[in-house]
Amino acid sequence: MKHKKHEDIARPSLGHFGRNEWAILGTNCGEIKQLASQLTAAFSPKYKIGYVDADHQEVGSSAVRSLQLGHGARLEFTDKIEYNRLDFMGKPTQWQFRPMFNEMDLVLVNGNHFTAQKQVVFIDQKKEDSLHRKLDRLTDVQLILLTDPTVQPFVFLKENLKGFKKIPVLQATDFQAIKSFFEKKLHDALPPLNGLVLVGGKSRRMGTDKSVLQYHDKPQRDVMIDLVSKFCIKTQLSCRPEQAGELAYTHDVLSDTFLGLGPMGAILSAFRQAPNSAWLVVACDLPLLDEAALQFLVNNRDTSAIATTYRSPESGFPEPLVAIWEPKSYSVLLQFLAQGYSCPRKVLINSPVHVIDAPNPDVLMNVNTPGEVDVVLKKLGIFE
Repeated sequence: MKHKKHEDIARPSLGHFGRNEWAILGTNCGEIKQLASQLTAAFSPKYKIGYVDADHQEVGSSAVRSLQLGHGARLEFTDKIEYNRLDFMGKPTQWQFRPMFNEMDLVLVNGNHFTAQKQVVFIDQKKEDSLHRKLDRLTDVQLILLTDPTVQPFVFLKENLKGFKKIPVLQATDFQAIKSFFEKKLHDALPPLNGLVLVGGKSRRMGTDKSVLQYHDKPQRDVMIDLVSKFCIKTQLSCRPEQAGELAYTHDVLSDTFLGLGPMGAILSAFRQAPNSAWLVVACDLPLLDEAALQFLVNNRDTSAIATTYRSPESGFPEPLVAIWEPKSYSVLLQFLAQGYSCPRKVLINSPVHVIDAPNPDVLMNVNTPGEVDVVLKKLGIFE
């Protein structure tokens, strides 16, 4: 057996800049920027769009000297009132670009200067030789645009592009068709939804395992699994490693791999296993949570935010344990952890999230003490 120094872990489907990046190339930079501007205007009300380009104009040493960079600074932030600007020395690698573009749902890239996972290629006779020289960048061409309807795709493209006959060809002037193409691609890129029911707490205040209490004729953890499974492709029971042996006989278990971090560790462990999925995370101690509440949450899901969550009726803060955490939240959670914070609510409070109010606030009542059990039993019409 070949010795491995490092453990293999699941990697997010990231390109040079982000998860859903498209290089546009084959014509002049002005045409590329115009198409990018049209797409941005069309989709920015719903999605977060990023753009990558190069500046053709030499700014000159005097312009650099007007910045603090010209005096030796390495990083400079400027509040421009209507927008913000970050200037820095040195060229970022993909490892620096990815956190910058993490929140973007779509990244459009000037392919004359940069590469991206997927490509849109213009057929422009004036740029045929230039495109030929960039053949190594055409790794996944998914759309061809004709600048002249009488000029067909170049022979070298037909000979070198995998699956060429299946690549759609549109007129570059038909923006509605181009928009429809990207609408479908954005829809197809929506992350699948997995479910995670948390039972890893130690139930110290309750004095007994909260996940096995019965309010609905079976253990609460099973009630939650059945409920969450109605909305998810796959639902797992999140637990501590010492619980896994027993629970694995009857449940699909996801044992914590980020240890000693409570719910934060459970969510991170889920993303470590499936970083390209969104996770509907639900605590087990919510006996009043029902299908209507989860349906409302799923219906109001905003994949452009890092999470969609209910507002706590008690504190007014986002509720992290009845929430849909999007894949883009994975790196955000890790960034907070690196800064010494292990509270998922703090992550939500200080991040771009979509917060909604529950139609019935009672569904968010969690049960931590015997006294709270009595309150819930009365609400359910069960008296002991």
